[in-house]
Amino acid sequence: MTTREHEDLLVALTQHRGLLRHTANGLTDEQARARTTVSELCVGGVIKHVTRVERRWIDFIERGAEAFGTFDAEGFAAHAASFRMEPDETLEGLLADYAAAAAHTARVVAELPDLDVDGALPVTPWWPEGTRWTARRALLHLIAETSQHAGHADIVREAIDGQKTMG
Repeated sequence: MTTREHEDLLVALTQHRGLLRHTANGLTDEQARARTTVSELCVGGVIKHVTRVERRWIDFIERGAEAFGTFDAEGFAAHAASFRMEPDETLEGLLADYAAAAAHTARVVAELPDLDVDGALPVTPWWPEGTRWTARRALLHLIAETSQHAGHADIVREAIDGQKTMG
């Protein structure tokens, strides 16, 4: 059973996903891999990263803290790799994976009886022991993260060919 709040959060997330997807329109795989700033960001890598992040937060809503994996060298290496579009990856494939993650999110959120369902976050320097987030808070974080990274992708894209997502 979904409420208006469930729907509002999904609509907001869908809008920000749409801005990110728009940024990739018309790019070749080579352009999607291009790093145009001093950072390691590329449009394809941003899409790959946001897909990973969305899956993790939805997994958190479903299963709790174990969704985040480990916070060791291997975990941080996997996080860094999520920003890279590898030579064997295509923009089409990354966008399809992102669409699959979005569809899964919509199903999970639609099945939540209440957005106040919460879970404990793993203990980290940024989440002290006892920190709990509701499904609502996780979705709001996911919207913010998607929006922030859509802006990053827009800057990278503008340096490739001058196209801007908005404006």
